Amino acid sequence: MTSGYHPFSVPPHVVTRCGNPHHREVSAMTVDVPSFATRALHAGRSRQAASSRATPIYLTAGFEFDDFDHAATHFGTGEGFGYTRTGNPTVQAVERQLAALESGADAVLVASGQAAVAVALLTVAGAGDHIVASTHIYEGTRGLLVDNLARLGIESTFVDEIGDPNAWRAAIRPNTRALFAESIANARNDILDITAVGAIGDEFAIPLIVDNTLATPYLLRPLEHGASIVVHSASKFLAGHGSVLGGVVVDNGRFDAEHAGHNAPHLVLPGRGGLASVAARHGGNARIGYAREAVAPRFGTTPSPLNAFLIGQGAETLGLRVERQSRNALEIARWLEAQDAVESVDYVGLDSHPDHELAQRYLRGGYGSIFTFTLRGGLEAARDVIESVDVFTHMTHIGDVRSLVLHPATTSHAYRTEEERAVLGIRPGTLRVSIGIEDVADLIGDLSRVLAAIEEPVIA
Repeated sequence: MTSGYHPFSVPPHVVTRCGNPHHREVSAMTVDVPSFATRALHAGRSRQAASSRATPIYLTAGFEFDDFDHAATHFGTGEGFGYTRTGNPTVQAVERQLAALESGADAVLVASGQAAVAVALLTVAGAGDHIVASTHIYEGTRGLLVDNLARLGIESTFVDEIGDPNAWRAAIRPNTRALFAESIANARNDILDITAVGAIGDEFAIPLIVDNTLATPYLLRPLEHGASIVVHSASKFLAGHGSVLGGVVVDNGRFDAEHAGHNAPHLVLPGRGGLASVAARHGGNARIGYAREAVAPRFGTTPSPLNAFLIGQGAETLGLRVERQSRNALEIARWLEAQDAVESVDYVGLDSHPDHELAQRYLRGGYGSIFTFTLRGGLEAARDVIESVDVFTHMTHIGDVRSLVLHPATTSHAYRTEEERAVLGIRPGTLRVSIGIEDVADLIGDLSRVLAAIEEPVIA
């Protein structure tokens, strides 16, 4: 309007009495002015387009439709935005960003790394199906498989020797619907031969799902080596600042209905009410399309747009951080390996690690920043380190810009038997560290001071 009048503002010719905006005396030109309560809700509304250089935060539950047909089209095709649980511009922007970093076709951002694993597995498996997984995976994922998915009728078999392709092949059944492993295992740094295991998955038309949290797409992009789906706990390196939770599922966009349709009837058969199949509507993106339409929103894994924004901001500096963290970690691991108080160091960047050569094949730009080392003094020595460090933070998290330390045997792996922990390389004196971006001299100084105070165990 040329007058500059906003429909929810009070025009100059409206006079209020008694100071109460609800009681109005209107001039000869009558104007219907909304009440105070209505103006409070609507006066700030604007549809003015603006191009923000930073990702805008659409912190809203829902979105306004242009007209009747717009709403019907959205619910019929899924295009555009209607409700944040099913789509949000901020979330979508970060999904595009993370898919690009992983060389993926598309991604679905969810509320946590655990949600990402659950969504990925429930996208490909259902009651009566079977999953083959590495023994060397995060304990929360293992619990999801053996406790929760088992109750839904999804069985799991675990492979100890993940470096042996025949061990994977032998575990596959006619009803196997996914192979699952971590690119760098938490906590012993076992490296997955993605190409070999991915080829076995292709042979049986089974997707290989890789948790790439520890490696990050800066060091390794599993989809480029034969994996079908990648998941992350975005709370870790992708965000980097340790402030928010989030997870992401990234798909390679190469679902082949003709080759793999017999293992994914839910993707190739018509939907309810004669709806075209997921594969017919999404083609090679059928898996991620199904995850977005039927799994993530229905299980309520939607992330906050604010969290999505913070993950996206962190991901912008991912390469800089991981490069520094990996460089720090290698220097610290080499230093620890030379200390008398340290029995062993399980860091794949060291020549002494059994998977060092495999890591050189797959990792570019560093070897990651998370590893374990075992103290000769056992549990008490580990306790002394935990309670004496100053620069390292004692907490259950990884991938932070700050350096962290944890005792796995009494925390993350407390419910494993002693024999199971031994298979995973976790002993009473084992500590897991996540190296941050501090000055490496300060980190080594902190460890040096603490280790010097540890007395050698008395040998009878």
